Amino acid sequence: MSHTQESIHRIVEKQRDFFRSNITLDTDWRISQLKKLREAVTEHRSSLESALYEDLGKDPSEVYLCEIGPVIVEINEILRGLKRWARPERHFSGLMCFPSTRTTVYKMPYGVTLIFSPFNFPVMLTLGVLAASISGGNTAVLKTSSKSAASTRALKSMISEVFPEEYVTVVDGDHDVADMCLRERFDKIFYTGSPAVAKHVLEMASANLTSVALELGGETGNWCIIRKDADLKDAARKIAFFKLLNAGQICIDINQIAVAKEIAEPFLEELKKEFTRQIGEQPENNPEYPKLISRSAYDKCDRLASVYRERIVFGGTGDPGSLRYAPTIVYPVSIDEDIVQHELFCPLLPVVPFPDEDTESLLSIIAEREHPLSMYLFTSDIRWADRVMSTQQFGGGCINEVCLHMMVKGVPFNGTGHSGMGAYHGEWGFREFTHPQTVLTGRTRFNLPLREHPYSGRSGRAKLRILEWFEH
Repeated sequence: MSHTQESIHRIVEKQRDFFRSNITLDTDWRISQLKKLREAVTEHRSSLESALYEDLGKDPSEVYLCEIGPVIVEINEILRGLKRWARPERHFSGLMCFPSTRTTVYKMPYGVTLIFSPFNFPVMLTLGVLAASISGGNTAVLKTSSKSAASTRALKSMISEVFPEEYVTVVDGDHDVADMCLRERFDKIFYTGSPAVAKHVLEMASANLTSVALELGGETGNWCIIRKDADLKDAARKIAFFKLLNAGQICIDINQIAVAKEIAEPFLEELKKEFTRQIGEQPENNPEYPKLISRSAYDKCDRLASVYRERIVFGGTGDPGSLRYAPTIVYPVSIDEDIVQHELFCPLLPVVPFPDEDTESLLSIIAEREHPLSMYLFTSDIRWADRVMSTQQFGGGCINEVCLHMMVKGVPFNGTGHSGMGAYHGEWGFREFTHPQTVLTGRTRFNLPLREHPYSGRSGRAKLRILEWFEH
């Protein structure tokens, strides 16, 4: 279907009418919709796997690890907690409000939500956010990426079977269709993608003062720091796994490594061994290895590799036919070079050597740049690592591990500044898609005249003394 501004407007208005029917306010009804979504993901697993292989060359095991499994886990966590999260909170109003003693906070849905999902994880980052929106009691328009066309088709087919258009629907199309959506008055927008496009989303959302959540990759990339006391084999094994995952097309991926100069050479040897052990000597010919999303993405990666060709110590080869590009280590790289000052979103991995004694200077330089979405530290000095993690600003991260922080139940996920705003996963997703609405219940008897005129004279002074006593 080719969308027009009129067709998008009709979808939004139909969803607004559906929301105003108050059907979505019932938590039991929301739970039933989440169960339908979970069942649909399971039933459509094979078609989703096929679509993800067509778009990104993902092996079924990687699809379950990174796309299907996380969605099911997310829905299950919401199902277990939704009744508790959505329950109105009761608060004592305080002496200042006497005789009104009861105040209630209702967790109200925003209404009609617009969810932009990216190409790199088109299932997880569509359905995971949708689950959060449903948990809050909203309707949803899903604007999926035109780059992952097969996944969009699969999602559109699945969603249309499960939900009516006036509740949840998929809108496909390019940037023009995205702008058509942004011109409409939505009640909440959730965007996953790049900081540059996020600025455009915020600008257009401001016309309607629409609440926006952003999940972004980080403009200057995510750092991994390896101290000289790190377990090099363990670090290399985990980093190789992570960089191979989705061919580096991950918002929380390691964009660049800063490694202590004292152990840089042995670390690089361990990393080369791990890349070869995990994916083989010619990854571009390995059908298990994911591909880049498009020829333009492949060419961009290849051009950047060509600039640093003389410093490539591993990889640097690819197959434009299959769009697979080998994991590529660039070494040595200065911390001020262009390649470590922007998000790469590909299998290139620049490595910056630094004297271990200059770690604090390194951290200061990282802190001066835009906040990353993730940070990873490898060291045996956990006290130092804890101090760094509690003083640097970033979305989330790991000590002696990679990426698993986003799979922990009950904790928030997202960035800050150029890496995002807002948070989701589990209860945090429910909070992101609801507005806390405070209501005080007044009484018609025993009302005191403390707040009323006169404020002067003996009566006024007596009122003031009583109010001051109430406030203590």
